[in-house]
Amino acid sequence: MDFAEYFPIWDKLTPEEQKKLSDSALPRKVKKGTLLHGGSEDCQGLLLVSSGQLRAYIVSEEGREITLYRLFERDLCLLSASCIMQNIQFEVMIEAEKDSELFVVPPRVYKGLQEESAAVANYTGQVMAGRFSEVMWLLEQIMWKSFDKRLAEFLLNETLLEGTDSLKITHEAIGNHLGTAREVVTRMLRYFQSEEMVKLSRGTVEVTDAARLRELCGR
Repeated sequence: MDFAEYFPIWDKLTPEEQKKLSDSALPRKVKKGTLLHGGSEDCQGLLLVSSGQLRAYIVSEEGREITLYRLFERDLCLLSASCIMQNIQFEVMIEAEKDSELFVVPPRVYKGLQEESAAVANYTGQVMAGRFSEVMWLLEQIMWKSFDKRLAEFLLNETLLEGTDSLKITHEAIGNHLGTAREVVTRMLRYFQSEEMVKLSRGTVEVTDAARLRELCGR
């Protein structure tokens, strides 16, 4: 693996630090649905996505899920190494949304680099700040945006992400992303269908009028 392509601050590390990082990184292939991180008691290490797609989410006491953000090729996941961050506990779950290839850097190695390299410490802070911003954006959406607008935006984003208007996704999976019950999703999708914005079939939601959805969510 060429870390120079995947690690933005590679050229700011010393040759010794570069060797330590590259020698310790373990390749891992995971199937869709694999749980990679199960909360604050789980400390897998730093995850670097070389291909595929991961999902970070939280689960309520009632078992309801909501997606915080996704991770794509070249993204770093620090929450899977939460034990290296003092006084911060994250009850975040991380799973593979698609078959993925990763590199795992052991927590002790990354913690050592963070302590000895200002570049790594600064980069860690930048990544965490970026994730915090994403979570705050999500919170604003939940608090101030009606569900029909959130669902419309989700469907539009998914068509861009998947490169197709025909989405292979269940109502339950949409509910897990948006933090609401499957029944709520089903009712709203049926309304969208009655307005000819989507077409529903088993396990599939087809966007038939993206312009109306964009108008609905204010794009």
